[in-house]
Amino acid sequence: MIPLILLAGGLATRMRPVTEKIPKSMIDINGKPFIHHQLTLLKNKGISHIIICIGYLGEKIIECVGDGRAYGIKVEYSKDGDKLLGTGGAIKNIGNILPEKFFILYGDSYLDINYREIEENFLKSNKKGLMTVYKNEDKYDTSNVLFQDNKLKKYSKTNKIAEMNYIDYGLGILERSIFSPYQDGAIFDLAEIYEKLSDEEQLLGYEVFKRFYEIGSPDGLQDLRKILS
Repeated sequence: MIPLILLAGGLATRMRPVTEKIPKSMIDINGKPFIHHQLTLLKNKGISHIIICIGYLGEKIIECVGDGRAYGIKVEYSKDGDKLLGTGGAIKNIGNILPEKFFILYGDSYLDINYREIEENFLKSNKKGLMTVYKNEDKYDTSNVLFQDNKLKKYSKTNKIAEMNYIDYGLGILERSIFSPYQDGAIFDLAEIYEKLSDEEQLLGYEVFKRFYEIGSPDGLQDLRKILS
């Protein structure tokens, strides 16, 4: 399967004071750090190569995960450096080891879905990107996707329209070429990339029917601890 980029460099301010001394990926979930559960799931889904984008307290993730052999996978790292580059800038910063095509997953997301099927749909689509979407209707967070007739019509975090009742589920696929126009060290968000692709009708939507789990909020953390107990 194609490699996966794991975005784990954020400051995790919503989870303070827990994240004052550890990155969000190291939050304890039933006796083990969250990233242990995340990498175990990804290995079981067929992912064998992961590049982790780290920033805030990222050395603790390296100490915990190492080269990935303990999980039966290959793990590499890309460091933001002295400044936070945003989710898009962090991917651009990977440089020469950035794969031609790759999954993107947020460092606080636990998504138990069929990664192989998602990859297959993308590869036969001739699109430049894919976004998994979930019919959220503002339940877990603000809906930001117009998905009709099994097609992604519009994605935007800033220009919400009334018909949007789906949300970015948290797993995507992109091509490396999309990042070519950006300068090294540029600060930008993935949302900018996804919105541009949706406007160009180059963003494939893949509907997921199982709710997502995340540790980016106290409520999300509690829900995931219950599921993994």
